[in-house]
Amino acid sequence: MRFMMMHKNDPHTEAGEVPTKEIIEQMGAFIGEHAKAGRFLDGAGLRGSKYRTRLVFRDGRATVKHGPYRGEHELPTATLVLKVKTREEAIGWAERYGKILGDGEIELGKLSEPWDLGLMPEPPDAPLQLLLIDKADAASEAGGRSPKVKAELTRLRTEMAKAGVLGNTLALKPSAQARRLVFQNHDLRVFDGPFTESKELLGGFSIMELASFDEAIELTRPYAKILGGTLEIDLRLVDLDAE
Repeated sequence: MRFMMMHKNDPHTEAGEVPTKEIIEQMGAFIGEHAKAGRFLDGAGLRGSKYRTRLVFRDGRATVKHGPYRGEHELPTATLVLKVKTREEAIGWAERYGKILGDGEIELGKLSEPWDLGLMPEPPDAPLQLLLIDKADAASEAGGRSPKVKAELTRLRTEMAKAGVLGNTLALKPSAQARRLVFQNHDLRVFDGPFTESKELLGGFSIMELASFDEAIELTRPYAKILGGTLEIDLRLVDLDAE
């Protein structure tokens, strides 16, 4: 089973604080251990809402809002990594993506790079990497969008790939097949989906290959400990059969 383990944004990230050396080292060790075992496949952190853009689509028109802002409807159904030169270029692709879907929302969040964490100078030719978060809607939560919408999205992703701007893409199964984990001072409460919404902005994610939800939940305990022991994590199943 493939999981997207999504932790939510916290006040430190939102304030623009750089993680401590201890946190960076502990997370590096966590990733290294599970990557060596074949469990960790991919992952990234996102910067605070100051570096994000929200696109809201209504009646064929897009309203673009730049951060900082609070979370509103933050339940993903798919994610795409975009590698672009400017935020305006990414917004252009996101507008085309959103107009295929109709009414709804898309988020563009800047991925944290090594230079954002103070680990190295920023290369002069570094691309801007953004996570396009396709927000869930009634159709995706019911099990899938229409064949016409799927076909148009496939054509757009093919165009994006040919343009060299598309990185990893992930489709998620509906939240009815998910778990929400709420840690409070290291104490854990687990809630079954479906989830009507989450108002917490996505703070980062790990893609893990694991045997079961039970294994995934146990794996979140050291993960949450590294991040302070008080946070919300969503465990979502990756849809490996999605087009």
